[in-house]
Amino acid sequence: MWEIRKARFFKTVATLGACPDTFPEIAFAGRSNVGKSSLINVLTNRKKLAEISKTPGKTKNLNYYLINDNLFFVDLPGYGYAKLSGAEKARIGKLVDGYLNTSTKLAGIISLLDIRHEPSELDTQMAGWIKTTAKPILFVLTKADKLSRSHMNQQGEKIAASLPASEEFEFVNFSAVTKVGRPEILKWISKVAFSPPLKARMGRN
Repeated sequence: MWEIRKARFFKTVATLGACPDTFPEIAFAGRSNVGKSSLINVLTNRKKLAEISKTPGKTKNLNYYLINDNLFFVDLPGYGYAKLSGAEKARIGKLVDGYLNTSTKLAGIISLLDIRHEPSELDTQMAGWIKTTAKPILFVLTKADKLSRSHMNQQGEKIAASLPASEEFEFVNFSAVTKVGRPEILKWISKVAFSPPLKARMGRN
């Protein structure tokens, strides 16, 4: 199985012109405090690589993490944080929209949802938004350790049914405490970041 051997913070990007254009990128999207930093730390086996803040809405730019010297994790600003000003929300929205729709290196998107709750209106809007990128999308249902196995499966089914075109998405239950779901997420990342496109594979036959 593909594993992460090296990981380090690379840089924070506030404008699209400052985005690197070197390696494949996996973007991480989700509401503020849904657990994006915890997921990145578990995937990389680094406890403090991504700063876990008790204050929602702290990430306001694109945070790049260099993985194995040939892949970027891109932590997008969390959405749904009400205390940001209208101007700041507009700036962040423009930055994220521009990144998702113009990045030439974006290989796939991991969207996080709290498994304990059905998607909010903002979650549903984000699902439709990232679907328009036509990139592979993995929904990671966080905080799975908070539910029993049977309840976890029921919630997963409800969440999938409530998202638009959910049959086109993949889903993985995840817990930062037990690390359940980590192997499946790493396998998905490896597949979308490093597998050659279908057309390219067909062209070699």
